[in-house]
Amino acid sequence: MTTVIMPKMGDGMEEGTLLEWLKKDGEKVKTGEVIGTIQTDKATLELESPGSGVLAGILLHPGETVPVGKPIAAILKGGETLPGNWATGGAEAGLESAPAAEATNGHSAVVAEPVAAAVSAGNDRVKASPLARKIAASAGIDLASIAGSGPGGRIVEKDVRDRVGSAPAPAAAPVPAEKSQAAVSVPSPAATAADTAVPLNRLRQVIAQRTAQSKQQVPHFYVTVEVDLERIMQLRAMFEAEGSGKVSVNDFVVKACALALQEMPEVNAVFEGTQVMRYGAVHVGIAAAVDDGLLVPVIKNAHGLSLRQLSAESKRLVARAREGTLGLDEMSGSTFSISNMGMLNVENFI
Repeated sequence: MTTVIMPKMGDGMEEGTLLEWLKKDGEKVKTGEVIGTIQTDKATLELESPGSGVLAGILLHPGETVPVGKPIAAILKGGETLPGNWATGGAEAGLESAPAAEATNGHSAVVAEPVAAAVSAGNDRVKASPLARKIAASAGIDLASIAGSGPGGRIVEKDVRDRVGSAPAPAAAPVPAEKSQAAVSVPSPAATAADTAVPLNRLRQVIAQRTAQSKQQVPHFYVTVEVDLERIMQLRAMFEAEGSGKVSVNDFVVKACALALQEMPEVNAVFEGTQVMRYGAVHVGIAAAVDDGLLVPVIKNAHGLSLRQLSAESKRLVARAREGTLGLDEMSGSTFSISNMGMLNVENFI
């Protein structure tokens, strides 16, 4: 028997959330075949099968989070069975095969355990995030009727909320005839929307935790300066006229930061309690908005790239971020990060 565990996909990963199983209990799988998708605090990644056989004893359901190294399923070869205590935590104890009768009972406990779901069997086959499924179920919307805008056509929260917002409003209840004219003519107060608790997916939970931690534990100071961009705008127009491709204002900002950090290495550094670590290379993180939150892909060795190279690498990384295909190495190691909201007519933000 081969145990499928929550894999450690990066040095900082402590737990992972199962988004979906791509293989069903009892279905044959091969070593290296993708059997599910996992969301970490940095990205959505593919879960590969560690062995060949039949997928069995699924312990983790979509939307659930478990620590790294915890068993989440098993792969059985011919003649193998699950331990009798598999469903009750025995997965973490020796993982030895139990006698056939006990294993059968244990397997039944896993397979027959009802999974809380308010979606139809058809909806289970649709690619959608756990939050999107929950919202659709509560609103009585068939996921199969929604076109997904996420990676690979995956249905995300926004897609479902857009559909909920476009649904026709229920007809107003008629006013009872026995009410007096005086009572009917009294203007009613404006309707107040009910409070709504919106659960956060794993990515947004981590964003909230990290930003709160940064604000509380990292010394902050703020500097503002106005810059005349007339010559930069002329240079951008020249690049475009030459057919060299579009270069954004943000590309100039990244280049300027890379040059400045080389001149002032004490800024390209991090405080480590008893020392300051000055980095030799400049790796610039660029904030990119995605459906589920915010990702910061990293332009490695930005100090050695030309303006056009920076522009091309930035476009490549942002596109991969929005497609959900960034690798862990593309989201780690930044020594300086840049977030730009100028395209939203924001003049200054902290």
